[in-house]
Amino acid sequence: MILLAVLRLGQGAYSALVRREIEDRAGRRVARGALYTSLERLEGKGCLKSRLGEPLPERGGRARRYLAVTPRGVRALREAQAAMAGLREGLDAVLERS
Repeated sequence: MILLAVLRLGQGAYSALVRREIEDRAGRRVARGALYTSLERLEGKGCLKSRLGEPLPERGGRARRYLAVTPRGVRALREAQAAMAGLREGLDAVLERS
């Protein structure tokens, strides 16, 4: 979900917006600590990259860390999408009955 949210937000993606995007679109509450841990792991795996923006007066002079999905992250999303499609294959009737 994090990678999808970053892709959707584009070049202006930063952690607070990613959190809001997931909460709004997926209807799931996202703990700030869990988000930061996941962002660090995704960056460590090479799926995300980050850069510091300019210091902002409204943040007390602190800079935002902007996020971007890497080619490796796009590949991971495609692989996950293919795996989900494979798992879902043939289940439409079962899901409709449930």
